[in-house]
Amino acid sequence: MATTSGKPASGKLTPGGYGEASIRVLKGLEPVKQRPGMYTRTENPMHVVQEVIDNAADEALAGFGKRIAVILHADGSVSIEDDGRGIPFGLHPEEQVPVIEIVYTRLHAGGKFDKGSGGAYSFSGGLHGVGVSVTNALAKRLQVTVSREGQVAQTAFSGGDVVEPLTLRERGPADRKQGTTVRVWPDAKYFESVELPKAELVHLLRSKAVLMPGVTVTLTVEKNGQKDPEVQTWLYKGGLRDYLLQGLVAEPVIPLFEGEQYASGNEAENIAEGEGAAWCVAFTDDGLTLRESYVNLIPTVAGGTHESGLKDGLFSAVKGFIEMHALMPKGVKLMPEDVFSRASFVLSAKVLDPQFQGQTKERLNSRDALRLVSNYVRPALELWLNQHVEYGKKLAELVIRQAQTRQRASQKVEKRKGSGVAVLPGKLTDCESRDTTLNEVFLVEGDSAGGSAKMGRDKETQAILPLRGKVLNAWEVERDRLFANTEIHDIAVAVGVDPHGVNDTPDFSGLRYGKVCILSDADVDGSHIQVLLLTLFFRHFPQLISRGHVYVARPPLFRVDAPARGKKPAAKIYALDEGELQATLDKLRKEGARETSWSISRFKGLGEMSAEQLWETTLNPETRRLLQVSYADLGLSGTTDTFTRLMGKGEAAARRELMELHGDAVEVDV
Repeated sequence: MATTSGKPASGKLTPGGYGEASIRVLKGLEPVKQRPGMYTRTENPMHVVQEVIDNAADEALAGFGKRIAVILHADGSVSIEDDGRGIPFGLHPEEQVPVIEIVYTRLHAGGKFDKGSGGAYSFSGGLHGVGVSVTNALAKRLQVTVSREGQVAQTAFSGGDVVEPLTLRERGPADRKQGTTVRVWPDAKYFESVELPKAELVHLLRSKAVLMPGVTVTLTVEKNGQKDPEVQTWLYKGGLRDYLLQGLVAEPVIPLFEGEQYASGNEAENIAEGEGAAWCVAFTDDGLTLRESYVNLIPTVAGGTHESGLKDGLFSAVKGFIEMHALMPKGVKLMPEDVFSRASFVLSAKVLDPQFQGQTKERLNSRDALRLVSNYVRPALELWLNQHVEYGKKLAELVIRQAQTRQRASQKVEKRKGSGVAVLPGKLTDCESRDTTLNEVFLVEGDSAGGSAKMGRDKETQAILPLRGKVLNAWEVERDRLFANTEIHDIAVAVGVDPHGVNDTPDFSGLRYGKVCILSDADVDGSHIQVLLLTLFFRHFPQLISRGHVYVARPPLFRVDAPARGKKPAAKIYALDEGELQATLDKLRKEGARETSWSISRFKGLGEMSAEQLWETTLNPETRRLLQVSYADLGLSGTTDTFTRLMGKGEAAARRELMELHGDAVEVDV
């Protein structure tokens, strides 16, 4: 093989060199052992043990098991036993390796990829290619015993490698008819603590029993020096209803709303046979809410699209009932959170091919799950409410009360502003002039920088409003909920213009400043704050941008203390970024300055600048750099699309595509 130059590639690697031999290929389970945090949680081994429990639960979900037993042994190991079909242990037809070995030693291998009528598992807990192979990789030892088809198979691994090859024997009278037993010793070097969180494990096992009525789940805890172990057993027949009632801390306003529905196969597009959900919802007037959701028995502690479907279905049904019975008071606008905020629920969804956000499967991202759950919940609740009108009216009262409380919180600002005299924010340091053509307000990142800006500003025309922390991402915030955020409230009151839409004609008679200037640090965090503020202005104050009132100040990142050069005296030169710094140094060299005669300081933030430096570099109209914000070539619709992609909550895929295309153009500020 020849290189492009025609010379053979030797493959030798010289110190500091980059050649063919520099490329290393990680094989088998090496990637997991090198970067365990990419595949599991490393605080403790709970997730890797859960992977084995989930496999046992998948057997029960498929209808082949009625018992799951977990044992915490005194030596720190954990056993998980089920009475399912047992993992096949014959040779794989293509790989010619025992299947049980493939399952435990290879990523992206398992029996759950083949969905549909011919697959071993129609429904299972996700296909991220991690599963028990990660458990095996991060274990000092892992033993597997399978009873299947009249035979018992045994094998053992260490650090993901086979240490005891597969052995087979005939099933004896003492052996179980079928099932799998896995015993694992987690390797302490991969975890902050090897002790399993007992409460979390109990909660997981209890929820498995709730979600699979008729399946017995047991937890046995062995302790050194004690003859009789501690045993807990769960067997639920009442399902979600009993479970939710046990967890509620307040009395429900109406009877529990519960239901269960699964697709028959010839329903809406993109919904497969057997997909659907079971749910139980309680509405309470006060107290903490209890919310648990599952997908194919996997707990989704971070929620996801199935929870969004429940929220959408509940909101649509309740809103429809209120409108049908004309219960809505004048001036009240109902929002989904008004219905959902007082809802406690247990939701168990069945999705054929679930897509999760990460390897630990804590959040469901499957888009069709929202429509799936919503389409079943909404008509069921509509029917129930119209069959129980008195209960429906009680629920409507609760929901309307929530909406009125929310709206009162947002209207407080409107009343203060509409009372004749604007009550300005206490942290605003205002200017003396009332001429809006001259006045400027600087929205400054942090109190320390705000202090320097107050001392360095021109008191006649420049006002300072310090912002604490990062402003809320307001892209998807409803306008009447904006003022719940203190920073946004203060900006609106200080500027003197109400939030508005693109096609609105807001009242600009109260505008107090001709220039609204965003002033943040010159680093990555500062850029983030800039983006959040620009998002706020573009979404909720677009006419400020259209009229040319919004600006971005550009503070320098570097200061160069230059020596005297010929006739030029010593000077302080400020550079905006790395490129300008290099240009400055090149100029000094041409002017005869020695290489080591200058010193370079990097500003970590505006708070490090003295009042004099901040005036000279950022506030003085004669020397500062101020960029006016406009829609430029993108226009209004193009800018909207860009902001949606960058700031929208459901745009992770679009952002990932953008980063993959342009990631190499970004300079990382470390």
